[in-house]
Amino acid sequence: MNWQRNLWCLWSGCIISSASYTMLIPFLPLYLLDLGVTGTAINLWSAIVFSVTFFISALMSPYWGRKADKSGKRRMLIRAGFSLAAAYFLGSLVRNPIELFMVRILQGFATGFVPAALSIVASTAPKEKIGFSLGIMQTATLVGSIIGPLFGGTLSHLFGIRMSFIVAACIMFIGTLVVSLFVTEPARNEVPQASGVIDDLKTAFNNLILLEMLVLLFIAQIAVMVLQPLITLYVAELQGQLEGTVLISGIIFSLAGIAGAIAAPLWGKGGQKAGFSQVLISGFLGAGLFNSLQFFVGDIWSFALLQFIFGFFIAGIYVAVNAIVVANTNEGFRGRAFGLTMSANQLGSMFGPLIGGVVSGWIGIKFIFIYTGIFLIIVGFVIWRQRGKY
Repeated sequence: MNWQRNLWCLWSGCIISSASYTMLIPFLPLYLLDLGVTGTAINLWSAIVFSVTFFISALMSPYWGRKADKSGKRRMLIRAGFSLAAAYFLGSLVRNPIELFMVRILQGFATGFVPAALSIVASTAPKEKIGFSLGIMQTATLVGSIIGPLFGGTLSHLFGIRMSFIVAACIMFIGTLVVSLFVTEPARNEVPQASGVIDDLKTAFNNLILLEMLVLLFIAQIAVMVLQPLITLYVAELQGQLEGTVLISGIIFSLAGIAGAIAAPLWGKGGQKAGFSQVLISGFLGAGLFNSLQFFVGDIWSFALLQFIFGFFIAGIYVAVNAIVVANTNEGFRGRAFGLTMSANQLGSMFGPLIGGVVSGWIGIKFIFIYTGIFLIIVGFVIWRQRGKY
């Protein structure tokens, strides 16, 4: 079996999956306007259609992870890819916000592409290449999250957002087709299956290291997403004007992704040599420090630089968590383990913006940086105290 072919095919597939997703998300409020939503209702509908996919995905990920272990990870990968393509295409046909809401629910049910891809890579890469391979896979979602909004914004500007849905459907369909032709999966050992998802959750709760990794992933994702609804407002505050803030905010937000794409393979190699507990400690401490420093910035360039460095360190957390999950779960449970990491990720993505919106209205945007940063540093020191555990 050619593990390198698997790695690069799945890397490409995850870029496509992430790009097709992020080329639509930032423009959903504009789509709602096209669908006739007006006034203050736009904020409510935006929150609903944004959050419902994360919520359904978090609920379904453990189930799809279980199906991957039982029926095959490659099969679940293909199921998720073609289902997402269908959901995106249906999104281009909606006529009102309720129909868009239903499509976003379907999109949540179609989750599972990235966890299945990670599981296949972890199962086929040589042991000494696991860290590097997972680092490479982490770059895929980051690169896709950078490409997606730029591509989607251009399409929406030139042809309207419905065309973005159609293009997202097409590239997801083609990407899944290519993956289905070239990715192979090792023969599965017959592993006794628990009676249901509840038993899988009990197994996960009995695996304390896996449980801790899920909590750490949830925390990291909240830290990443807490600024999402606020970054444009903060950029406007730093500039002293609203003009140009959307473009500048998009560029700054993508800097963390660019830094992560550069850093992830380096963290993977470093973890393979020094241990992933060290990567985890460095990631939390570094991300916390440079997130806190954003409280003190007084200009847009300092803010952009600190966002870049923050992204560099936060990438290490994701790489380390995935590697530690692989090291502490057996092959027969790996699909379910990555399904659970997806649930933790999606829940963090859902709660992060909500926490940011509520807290900023209470204490202001600047204080979010320092409180989030201090919390990340505390988590880093807690991990350092028990570093021999992982």
